[in-house]
Amino acid sequence: MKQYEKACRVGLLNFNKNRDDENFVSIYAFSCLYADYIDRLSVPITLLKNSKEARSNAAYLSIILMQKKLLEHSLKDDYNIKPLKLPTTDNILSKVFDLYSNLKTPKKIPLYVFIDPNNAKITYRLYLSGDADASNMVIEELYDSTLVKKHIYR
Repeated sequence: MKQYEKACRVGLLNFNKNRDDENFVSIYAFSCLYADYIDRLSVPITLLKNSKEARSNAAYLSIILMQKKLLEHSLKDDYNIKPLKLPTTDNILSKVFDLYSNLKTPKKIPLYVFIDPNNAKITYRLYLSGDADASNMVIEELYDSTLVKKHIYR
């Protein structure tokens, strides 16, 4: 994780001089994705357009960015995302988005717990941390009740 954070930071520092290099932009964007800096994806998404692979990367990243924004909107503002039918990805944010959007009647509660449909030993906890004005969305990934990874989306 630390290497992705470092790559995302270094990529941001060098972004403007490399914005026309789709390989650089893709590496930067995926580093930021894996470091949970989802909001840094918007500019790369708009730049990845000149090749088939770049457009595919942009589409993949767009799905995750949109799911993050919609999930955050639902958690903070009681926005109903259940009627939305969206593509999905293998990213943890997509998995939790799908599980949350499939709740029968989502109620505003402080902590949502989901069991992975493909592996009952994997559990996800979704919640907001911080105060109402500056809260972060958090997804904790657990295996047999042991915290594996904590994703904090600012």
